[in-house]
Amino acid sequence: MDLGKVGIWFFLDAMTAPETAKLAQRIEGLGYRALWIPEAVGREPFPHAAYLLANTQHLNLATGIANIWARDAVTMAAASKTVAELSGGRFVLGIGVSHKPLVTNLRGHTYSKPYSYMKEYLPKMKGALYRAPEPKEPVPILLAALHPKMLALAAAEANGTHTYFVPPEHTAKVRAQIGPKPWICAAQAVILETDASKARAAAREYMKTYVPRLPNYTNNLKNLGWKDADFENGCSDALVDAIVAWGTEDKIRDRIDAHLKAGATHVCILPLRSDGSPYPDDRAIQAFAPK
Repeated sequence: MDLGKVGIWFFLDAMTAPETAKLAQRIEGLGYRALWIPEAVGREPFPHAAYLLANTQHLNLATGIANIWARDAVTMAAASKTVAELSGGRFVLGIGVSHKPLVTNLRGHTYSKPYSYMKEYLPKMKGALYRAPEPKEPVPILLAALHPKMLALAAAEANGTHTYFVPPEHTAKVRAQIGPKPWICAAQAVILETDASKARAAAREYMKTYVPRLPNYTNNLKNLGWKDADFENGCSDALVDAIVAWGTEDKIRDRIDAHLKAGATHVCILPLRSDGSPYPDDRAIQAFAPK
């Protein structure tokens, strides 16, 4: 499967279903090979992925990510194989352990030993009984991973990793750890805005969902050298600039290239806007389309 060097990752729940189909068609028409959709408290990702795939011809769909606490291993295997079969093999299964607030507070599960849970989950999923036609090729599996143990598991038991909320320095560390073959699909938020005040305000609005609320991201960034002070008062300008690429097309393209040079197989960009709209920025989608 060829995802291309650059894809699109976006929160689509503010859009109607027909609008998401038009977006997928727009992305496909510009030459992108992959669209990534998350799972949180909106649409169920598997039927939505099937819908988007039915409305496109060549575009690949990836979950970024599907929560393993939301469905057991048998259900996850069946869902991914069904979508892959229906789409002719255009589906990538990204899965992860999510975060304690989303697992315990929202779903009522006990968020205990997430690494061990994932380690036990993968063989159950791969060995799940499935009495329907199998996809012609195995569904690629990517693990959401930030820390060394989960990254090692992603390299050993899956096709690679989907990293999120990370700078290129993290991509380089991941590649050095897992070697040359496993996929690294790194997400990169971008804002096509040259006004620093507007760009950073929009970036902080995006970032406040993750830090300091979700310790997995905060701890990972601290492991990269960021200090407690960087997470105060909406995060330091330096941290904002490290996580969200903003500015001119060339400046943003340099950040995408930095991930690729650091070892990313694929960079999925989040085309955020500086005007407060929850819709993706079509200017950015067009600007960074494959040449």
